[in-house]
Amino acid sequence: MPDKLLEVQGLETHFKTREGVIHAVNGVSFAMEEGETLGIVGESGCGKSVTMLSILRLIPVPPGKIVAGEALFLGDDLLKMTDDEIRHVRGSQISMIFQDPMTSFNPVLTIGLQVAEPLEIHQGMSRKQAMKRVVELLELVGIPNAKERVKDYPHQFSGGMRQRVMIAMALTCNPQILIADEPTTALDVTIQAQIIELVKRLRDELGMAIIWITHDLGIIAGLAKRVFVMYGGYFIEEAPVKELYRNPQHPYTIGLLGSLPRLDESQRRRLASIDGQPPVLFERSASCPFAPRCKSAIERCWKENPTLDTVAPDHRTACWVDINAGRPRQ
Repeated sequence: MPDKLLEVQGLETHFKTREGVIHAVNGVSFAMEEGETLGIVGESGCGKSVTMLSILRLIPVPPGKIVAGEALFLGDDLLKMTDDEIRHVRGSQISMIFQDPMTSFNPVLTIGLQVAEPLEIHQGMSRKQAMKRVVELLELVGIPNAKERVKDYPHQFSGGMRQRVMIAMALTCNPQILIADEPTTALDVTIQAQIIELVKRLRDELGMAIIWITHDLGIIAGLAKRVFVMYGGYFIEEAPVKELYRNPQHPYTIGLLGSLPRLDESQRRRLASIDGQPPVLFERSASCPFAPRCKSAIERCWKENPTLDTVAPDHRTACWVDINAGRPRQ
């Protein structure tokens, strides 16, 4: 039995466009254990979603292409599986909740039929057996009058309820990993909190591992065990969630945390912003991708891209400067 549930090494994904080749993911590596919750944080366009879509082989080919790396799930490389093999993994052993639940459903099919489909395909249930299980799943995620609502269409549900149905669909086959791609972005803060609490409860009850993708560090504060910060297609910092909040080591992470309002400060302060623009990814950067926006950049930052190095127990960062000491790292 493999030590890790999922182990990704050196993942690279490119997209060919008229303007050139976009280097969306550049050598990403990480691993997770059973029942663990990982957070992946970064601004829009940094490669978070593409990383997960690459692992599940959901990248459209063309224009996309996975050019390097491996993704070992229970010891088997997802990137080398046949189309039939990866199809049996998707939705059955690894499920994904997408960002916009409205575009994730077929508008002309009832919710019941759509949630029942994975049960019929992956578990060989009859339509009657599957529909009975669908009602149980909808009740599990807090849909009232589930028995009647299975006959409704997606437009008859609110945004929060559609997201609950999406979670029910992801749980149909009791997956070992649930990937949540910014599932609360389009929802108001009250519904966001309800969805997060629902996912936490289901995680504890079902024992599944979770990868939560977000641009908001505040959301994963009470959800994740470990956090990866992503920028320009690279992981630039990794730490346990409490350590990351208490002792961020990368200027970009410090900038993200500085942009969050805090309730534990007695005096008001102006929220920080990160000057400049995200990098253009038409070529893989030879320098630190954050250097053009970094106030602490030194000459080496412009010449060499740092790798993730250990700076404290279970804490790694990709930066040539010791931010706390104000000097280059040894």
